[in-house]
Amino acid sequence: MNNPIKYFNQLYRQELKHTAVKIPSACCFTTIGVDGFPNSRFVSCKEVVNDRFIITGNKKARKGIEARENNKVALAFWWTSTNIQVRVQGVIKELDFSYSETYFKGRNRESQIVSTVSNQGEELSDIAWLEQAYMAVDNQYKEKSLPTPESFGVWAIIPYRIEFLIFNDSRFHERVLYEQRGGVWKKTFLKP
Repeated sequence: MNNPIKYFNQLYRQELKHTAVKIPSACCFTTIGVDGFPNSRFVSCKEVVNDRFIITGNKKARKGIEARENNKVALAFWWTSTNIQVRVQGVIKELDFSYSETYFKGRNRESQIVSTVSNQGEELSDIAWLEQAYMAVDNQYKEKSLPTPESFGVWAIIPYRIEFLIFNDSRFHERVLYEQRGGVWKKTFLKP
């Protein structure tokens, strides 16, 4: 297959058929820190649309700040059921607030409340305070929808490089690299 996005979606659907993993869309998202060190954390890839990988999170948290400072990022997927690793390198772009509203509305209520009350990554001196803030917001919005916090962001990762590694018992793993060259994907097979 010459289109890595179609290939990704095909392999992801295959994983979904076989997996018992609670969050199969989980992937490791890596940014470059303001101190020059890489920072990795797991996020949920919400979807792949228009050849872009979509993730969400707090714009004021480390990942949001680092993505704003250096737009070169990476994603890594590991699919246990099908023994496939996918690595994506590209540039990240924050989408406008209308996307934030759409994705925020799609979250479960508990996640919405936590996104509203928690300044992700900031120091917490008293867990009781956070629990009280959670309960207060829950009670305040019992009968109505929570508004989308300004800090809730949606990003699109535009891939430059996508590598697939399909593990085989023989150790002759199938390794395929796709790289964007002048708007066209170049496909190269790599030694395992």
